Amino acid sequence: MKKTILLLCSLIASSQLGFSQVEYKVLESEKLQTKRQLKIQLPRNYKSNVKKSYPLVLVFDGDYLFEPVAGNVDYYSYWEDMPEALVVGINQSKTRMDDTKYDLENYLPVDQGADFFEFIGEELLPLLEKNYRISNFRIVVGHDLTANLMNYYLLKENPIFDGYINLSADYTDVIKNNLPGILSKSKEKIWYYIATGTDDADLLKESNLQMINSLKEIENEKLYFYDDNFEEATHYSLVGRAIPKAIEDIFSVYRPITSKDYQEKVLKTKGTFYNYLVDKYEVIQKLYELDIKIRVSDFMTISSAIEKKKEFEQYEDLGKLAQKEHPESMIGSYFLARYNEELGKPKRALKEYQEAFSLNEASYLTKDMMIEKINSLKADLGL
Repeated sequence: MKKTILLLCSLIASSQLGFSQVEYKVLESEKLQTKRQLKIQLPRNYKSNVKKSYPLVLVFDGDYLFEPVAGNVDYYSYWEDMPEALVVGINQSKTRMDDTKYDLENYLPVDQGADFFEFIGEELLPLLEKNYRISNFRIVVGHDLTANLMNYYLLKENPIFDGYINLSADYTDVIKNNLPGILSKSKEKIWYYIATGTDDADLLKESNLQMINSLKEIENEKLYFYDDNFEEATHYSLVGRAIPKAIEDIFSVYRPITSKDYQEKVLKTKGTFYNYLVDKYEVIQKLYELDIKIRVSDFMTISSAIEKKKEFEQYEDLGKLAQKEHPESMIGSYFLARYNEELGKPKRALKEYQEAFSLNEASYLTKDMMIEKINSLKADLGL
């Protein structure tokens, strides 16, 4: 049977750019000998950014989890608190019990549970890789039974996911007994999130809290572990609170420099402000395998630190980096102008301000501001 994806309909026409696009598709599976319904949300401007690849967020229980996950991914990526990502949901309303079936003696996937487990890695992911521009950073999301299922991928030698968002996972004994040891020895970076609630089902809450306590004891720099026990949250209401929290935790390094980061990290850095900025984006590249331009907002935050501490010599390297990252913007020339101005080179500063005037405005830097700087320096120089 030939593996194919049939397009049923598109919620938003592909010609509309700047909006998330949701497609409904059907995958005919050889492994399952049946068809499976998928929901796929494309990142904003996916059609126009033809060379860009995106992280994948795979959502089990797509019938009810896809929309809250996709909505939060779109929202957080819009504000650059996470990278744009492709979100794929698998509808399981009629099949989840069979999809998550395991042997009652060894607790390993069995029958359709085993087939579904293999379907994800052997059919679905290769097909998504073939048809969409997916990067190597991949997250999976599940709720109770499906959350337990996705943990079996961590029992494999080479897990196919990097991030695991467990929403009140219904852990089997084999996961309880083996997961802490596996994560403690992992040589690959793993992001692992657990959520439960004070009003969650008693057995699930107890199981999740035990897992949280076990994983908190792990000392492995490759493991990024996060957890929440939401007050007065039930088995179902915790989902709405956990999804955005998990995204914030997993992508905490990715987001722009916050006011808290500025006060507690940037101003207190032991190195230069320039190195703090460069190191931040090197970490983003290494952690998430994403190569992104340094944000204009982060350049301006570092500029604020330089001005506050009066370490104007740092503007030289920062200006050159800004010119490389954003050659069309005036920020690089402005930083070099400030460097020359404060280090007693007014003629050179004047030239840089004039160059900045010819480029695009950015943040609070405007052409009117550059004219004021130019006129002020000309007056000082008697020109």
